[in-house]
Amino acid sequence: MKTIPLQQAVDLIPDGATVMIGGFMGVGTPERLMDELVRRGRRNLTVIANDNAVPGVGIGKLISAGAVKKTIASHIGLNPETQKKMLAGELEVELVPQGTLIERIRAGGFGLGGVLTPTGVGTLVENGKQRVEVEGKAYLLEPPLRADFALVQAFFADYIGNLYYALTGRNFNPVIAMAADTVIAEADNIVPVGVIAPDHVITPAPVVDYIVSHA
Repeated sequence: MKTIPLQQAVDLIPDGATVMIGGFMGVGTPERLMDELVRRGRRNLTVIANDNAVPGVGIGKLISAGAVKKTIASHIGLNPETQKKMLAGELEVELVPQGTLIERIRAGGFGLGGVLTPTGVGTLVENGKQRVEVEGKAYLLEPPLRADFALVQAFFADYIGNLYYALTGRNFNPVIAMAADTVIAEADNIVPVGVIAPDHVITPAPVVDYIVSHA
C-alpha cells in the first residue's frame, strides 16, 4: 500500500476505465476524488454504484461534467441530469435492483460465477438471461461484476491501509473494495497503526492499494 497525493491517484485512472464508487446518495462517496476526476476532464468512464446522487454531489458531479458514458446503478431517480442524458442517448443506463447489484459485486469480489435471484423472473428483466430451476423454483442467473478501480471513502485509515467506516458511510464501500483490480481510498482521518483496533478493521490493508494523502 502507498500513500499518494490526490493528483497522482487520479493519474492512475485513464479515460474509459470501469470504476466502482462507494456511497449512498453521496454519503460515503470520496468527494475529493470526484472533484479531481472532473477537474482533469476524465471521459468515457463506466461507473458502477448504488446511485447517481444528485447534481453537484458525489457521482452527480461526474454526470454533470460528462465524464460517464455508462452507469450501472439501482437508482437514478433523484438525478434529473442522468435522466436527461439517458433520454437524449448521451448516457447508457443499466438499472439493477439494489440487492441484485450488491450481490453481483460480491460475487465478483469473491470469485463466484454469478448469483441466482428470483427478482425479475417473468418480467422484461428476464430477457436475454439464463433461467435456472432449483427445487422447483425459478431463478435468474446474474453475472458477477468487477471493475478496474474501486474508489472508497473511509472514516479512519491507518498507515498500512486498514480501513474503518463510520455509520451509514459504510454502505457499498467494503464490498466494492473486494471487486476491483485497484483500490484507492480516501479517509477523513489517517492514523498510526494500532489506533484502529483489530476488531474494528472493516477493509483489511492487503485489499487497499493506495490511500489519498491529505497534503
